[in-house]
Amino acid sequence: MAKSPTSSTTMTGAEIRQTFLEFYAARGHAIKPSASLVPEDPTVLLTIAGMLPFKPIFLGQRPADVDRATTSQKCIRTNDIENVGRTARHHTFFEMLGNFSFGDYFKEQAIAWAWELSTEVFKLPAERLVVSVFREDDDAFAIWRDQIGIPAHRIQRMDEADNFWTSGPTGPCGPCSEIYYDFHPELGDDKIDLEDDSRFIEFYNLVFMQYNRDAEGNLTPLQNQNIDTGLGLERMAQILQQVPNNYETDLILPIIDAAAGLAGLDYGKSDEKTKVSLKVIGDHVRAVVHMIADGITASNVGRGYILRRLIRRVVRHGRLIGIEGAFISKVAESAIQLAEEPFPNTRQREVQIKAELDREESRFLETLERGEKLLDELLKRESGSKTKQIAGTDAFVLYDTYGFPLELTQEIAEEQGLTVDAAGFETAMEEQRQRSKDAHETIDLTVQGSLDSLAEHIHSTEFLGYKDITSTSKVEALLVGGKSVERMEAGQEGQVVLNQTPFYAESGGQVGDRGYLSGDDLLIRVHDVKKDGDFFVHFGKVERGSLSVGDQVTAQIDRACRRRAQANHTATHLLQAALKKLVDPDISQAGSLVAFDRLRFDFNCPRALTADEVQQVEEQVNSWIAEGHQGEITVMALEEAKAKGAIAMFGEKYSAEVRVIDFPGVSMELCGGTHVSNTAEIGLFKIISEAGVASGTRRIEAVAGPAVLEYLNVRDAVVRDLSDRFKAKPEELSDRVTTLQTDLKTAQKELEALKSELAVLKSDQLLASAESVGSLKIIVAELEGVSAEALKTAAERLLQKLGAGAVVLGSVPEPEKVSLVAAFSPEVIEQKLQAGKFIGGIAKLTGGGGGGRPNLAQAGGRDASKLPEALASAKAQLLETLV
Repeated sequence: MAKSPTSSTTMTGAEIRQTFLEFYAARGHAIKPSASLVPEDPTVLLTIAGMLPFKPIFLGQRPADVDRATTSQKCIRTNDIENVGRTARHHTFFEMLGNFSFGDYFKEQAIAWAWELSTEVFKLPAERLVVSVFREDDDAFAIWRDQIGIPAHRIQRMDEADNFWTSGPTGPCGPCSEIYYDFHPELGDDKIDLEDDSRFIEFYNLVFMQYNRDAEGNLTPLQNQNIDTGLGLERMAQILQQVPNNYETDLILPIIDAAAGLAGLDYGKSDEKTKVSLKVIGDHVRAVVHMIADGITASNVGRGYILRRLIRRVVRHGRLIGIEGAFISKVAESAIQLAEEPFPNTRQREVQIKAELDREESRFLETLERGEKLLDELLKRESGSKTKQIAGTDAFVLYDTYGFPLELTQEIAEEQGLTVDAAGFETAMEEQRQRSKDAHETIDLTVQGSLDSLAEHIHSTEFLGYKDITSTSKVEALLVGGKSVERMEAGQEGQVVLNQTPFYAESGGQVGDRGYLSGDDLLIRVHDVKKDGDFFVHFGKVERGSLSVGDQVTAQIDRACRRRAQANHTATHLLQAALKKLVDPDISQAGSLVAFDRLRFDFNCPRALTADEVQQVEEQVNSWIAEGHQGEITVMALEEAKAKGAIAMFGEKYSAEVRVIDFPGVSMELCGGTHVSNTAEIGLFKIISEAGVASGTRRIEAVAGPAVLEYLNVRDAVVRDLSDRFKAKPEELSDRVTTLQTDLKTAQKELEALKSELAVLKSDQLLASAESVGSLKIIVAELEGVSAEALKTAAERLLQKLGAGAVVLGSVPEPEKVSLVAAFSPEVIEQKLQAGKFIGGIAKLTGGGGGGRPNLAQAGGRDASKLPEALASAKAQLLETLV
C-alpha cells in the first residue's frame, strides 16, 4: 500500500480522538461522553452508530439541550463478523467520531469544517481525497466544487443505496456526502471506482437531514435541518499511521501483540492464517471488554448471546495459534490499558470484566475439547457424504451440550467446504431451549412510526402521576391499527396520546398503569401505557361512546393496581439493599420487573445464594417493612445524588437532574417509578424463587403487599388438599412424600428388571429369523414397547449368541419417542462398518440422531411412524455392505 509522501502528520489514536473533539469544541460544540453500548432504543440490541444516542432528537421526540455536539461514540456491529481479521477494516468494536448540529448550521458549514479538519489539521493531501454526493444533491456538489475547490471529476454522484440516509420507511431523512482517501493516486483519475477497497477508504460521512418522508414516499423540507457526521477513528489511524490495515494501528496492535506473546509468536513474522486468528482475538477482546464494562453478561439471549459468541470465537482462535488453557483476561489487560483514559469505566470495572471473562472462558473450556472431537468426527463423516452438510440436530448437540454457537459451527464447517442445516438447528432449538425473557421497554413499531410522523405537530405528554391519580386531559392523537386517525368508535381498540396524564408509562421495569378515560357517554378501559420519547401512549378499548382528537377527557388510574405496583417497586429497592448488606456489597441490578401481582429482580452475582441467605434476605426486608421507614423523594443534580450514595443502575442513562427515592438508613436509589410513602404500607414480602438466568446473573422472584396473601392462600389450599389425600398432618407431608418416592424408585427398578427380562425373552425368538450374509449373520427387528436400556441388553445378548454378525433393534417405548441400538462383532467392524456412525445415520430417518462406540451404539428419534422405514434401510445397508 502506498504511503502518504506529502503528509507529515503521524498521530496516535488517542491524539486523533482528542484533536477531533477539540477541533469541534473550539467551534461551539459541546463535548458529550460516549453513550453506553446498551442503547435506549428498543429496536436495536447494541449501539451500532455514533448518531444512535441522538436519534430521539433527530426524530423530534426529545428536545436538544445544546445546538451543537461532538462525541467519540463506542459502537458494536456483528452483521459481517465473518470478515473480521480477513479484510483491512472490518471490526466488531469501533469508535465513531462525530459532530452534530440540531437545527443550527447545515451543509455549507459542515462541508467546510470537514475539509479543514481533514486537510489542515490532519494534513491529508487534497490531491488524495475524493468525495461522493447523492446523485440529486446539486447543493452539496456545488459547495464541494465551487467553495472547497475540488475538481468535478473527483466528486462522484452516487445512488440512494449509498448516499441517502433514512431513519425508517417514514420520518427524517436526507442525502449524505462522504470523503475518501486514495491510497494509489498514481492510478490516475480516469476510472475512479469508490467500490475499490484496495484503493479507496471512506473515512468521513456527512449526513444532511433535510427532509421528512411520509407514508406515500413524498419528501417535504424539515423545519429544523440537522447535521449528523461520522469519522471512523480506526480508519483515520490507518491513514495517518501509514499501516496496511486498521489492526496494525496503535489502537489494536498492542492487544494482538499480547496474544501473540502468550502463543510464543511474532505477529510480523506469522503466516496469513495465524495473522487472521490474532486479528480476530485483538478485535474481539476489545469488544468484549467494553461490553462487560457497560454491564452486559454472557447468556443465550440478546446482547448476552453476542458477548458469549465473541468470547468463544476468541477461545477457538487462541487454540488455533497454540494457546492452551485460559488466557483472555490476560489479553484483556492490554485492551483496558488502551481504553481506560477515554473510557474510565473499563478500569473501574476491571474486576468484573476479568471475572466474567474467566467464568465464561472456563465454562467453554470444560466442554471444548469433547466438542471439538465430536465436530471433527462430524466433519470427517459429512465430507464424504453427498449432502456435504452437518445435520441441524448435530449442530444443536454441539450448541446445547458443548457450548458451540451455531455461527461457530458454521464457520468451522465452511473452512472444510461444508454447510450446516440451520433450519434443522432452529427446529431443535425451539423444541428444547428455555430462554429467559426479560421485561423490555418496547412499543409497537407501527405505532412508533406513526408517532414519529406526528411528533412535529403534537404536544409531548406531561406526567402528573406522582401527585395526582386523575386529570382532565386533551386528546393529542389517536391511533388504530398503527395508523393515525381522527376518531375512535365504540368497540375499537387503539392508542390515545394525551397532553397530560396521571398514568405511569412502563419504564424502569415497572409496568404501565391501568384505568379509564371517560367523558360524556364515553368510557375507554386502559390496559397498558407505554412511553415513546416524550409521549405517553395509552392502550385501550372504547367500551362506549366515541372519542375524537381535541376532545377533553377525564383520565383516572386504577388505584388498587397502582398501590400494588408501589408496594412491589419499593420492595424491589429493599431487596437490593438486603442483598448488598447480607450477600455481597458489589451486587448490582441487571434487570427487573415490577408488576401488579409480583416482582422480579435480576442481579450480578457469580454464585447461587444458599437457602440460609435467601431466608436472611427475606427476613431483613420484612424487618425494614415492620419498622415503618418513611420515604423521602427529592430531585437533585446527578452528581450530587451520586455523592450522597444513591445507587444508579449500571449502564442506565440519566439526565442532569434525577429523582432520588430515599428510605434513610435503608435504601437510596435513582428511580422514576412510583413508591409507597412508608415501608409499612408494603405489609409483607415473600421470596418465591432464586435461580440463575445467565452466567453470572441470578434472579429472585417475589411477591409483596396483597399478593403475599394470595400466594399463601394458594399454597394453603394445596397443603390442605395433600393432607386430605394422604390422611396426614401438614407437618407430616414431607416424610410421607419421601416414603412414596422411595417406594416408587424400588417399583421402577423392579419394573425395569422385568422389562429387561421380557426383552431378552422376546429377543430369543428373533434368533430363528437371523439372515446369513456370507459367514456373517444379521438380525434387524422391532421389539414393541421396550425401553432403551432393555433394548441395549437384548442386542448384546443376541450378538453374543450369533457370534459373528450384526444386530439392529428398534422400539417405541413411549409416544413420539424412538429407541435404536446397533451391536456389531469385530468381523463386521473389519468391513469398515462402525455401530456409532451406522445407527446415527439410521436415526436421522426418524428425526433424531445419536452414536457411540464402533461395536455398540444407541440412538433416538421422534417420529415413530418412520421406524419401519428406518429398520428396512438398516437391513438393506447391511445386506449391501457385508460380504
